[in-house]
Amino acid sequence: MSVLDSSPNRRSVLSRSAAVAAVPALSALVGGASAAPASADSPDLPDYAPIPPSAIGPAVNAQGYHVGLIERNLYWITDGTYQAAFLSTRDGVVLFDAPPTIGGNLQRAIDEVAAANGLPRKVTHIVYSHHHADHLGASSLFGRDVERIGHVETRRLLLRDNDPTRPAPDVVFRDRKTLHIGGERIELAYQGTNHTPDNIYIHFPDHDTLMLVDISLPGWVPFNSFNLNEDVPGSIAAPAKALSYPWRHHIAGHMGRLGSRHDMAVHQQYVTDIVDNVKAAMNTVDPTPYFTRYGNNTWAAVKTYQDAIVDYASGPVVKKYTGVLAAADVYTASNAFVILESVRLDLGYGSQVHS
Repeated sequence: MSVLDSSPNRRSVLSRSAAVAAVPALSALVGGASAAPASADSPDLPDYAPIPPSAIGPAVNAQGYHVGLIERNLYWITDGTYQAAFLSTRDGVVLFDAPPTIGGNLQRAIDEVAAANGLPRKVTHIVYSHHHADHLGASSLFGRDVERIGHVETRRLLLRDNDPTRPAPDVVFRDRKTLHIGGERIELAYQGTNHTPDNIYIHFPDHDTLMLVDISLPGWVPFNSFNLNEDVPGSIAAPAKALSYPWRHHIAGHMGRLGSRHDMAVHQQYVTDIVDNVKAAMNTVDPTPYFTRYGNNTWAAVKTYQDAIVDYASGPVVKKYTGVLAAADVYTASNAFVILESVRLDLGYGSQVHS
């Protein structure tokens, strides 16, 4: 696909291949192995609501990627499931994240842009959004003479993990750092834990763009268990921090299209609706029948009681967002469970002191 061809109505089976390629990375995140594939006509597989057209991005090309212009010399790359970005400058290329599922297509996309614009194709810098392997696992493809930049906690975590595919950053910062590379300006900021202890805000003030990874996934509900966020209150607060920046384009790190301020606001409202419904469920669902039924099997009583709260809380949200956010019927229940536990444990909602 040409850099200039960003038509969103052309689809490719390769976008499905990208999602399949991402499964090992997602499986590794949750600590499990991929399940054996089921046949396409398996009667045991559930049906889900159709994906809204608004959630689908541009088709990938024959090599399995799409590269598109955001503004001026800032580009994004996707394989339909993961995203990265790069600035093409007079002094070289600044890459932002290096997902392994995109892999060698990162350089192919850069070469495509360089050939069209007559600019250098060499990656001179890589900026890390956070330490997770599914966003950095192709970093080593660019060799040791690249300057890698990230948060101080990212360096600590990568040194701990000792993964040769993710060299630790050479240049680190604690709170804020402004990069001036090839005549371009990039603002990096750490605003507390959210998805991970090191996830940062990457602002391109001259390109009207914000890169914030693994918080809001444009057009989609969060991934299983609220994006596996390590700090749920921090992740709930992150969209408001993101919206405090001036930007029109959002690079989310996942799925097949760019985001907008409207997408961020819809995500924010989706999460708010879950929080409100969880609190209502905690006030409404009576635990007595579950503990009476299971007696001294405490975990059975707790599980069925929690399941009832999740069902109460997630049902209206699924109904409201089906057709608005993709996979509302797939992951809302797991998102509601994680938010339930955060409301209970982090906020202390419903906690009673025994007299």
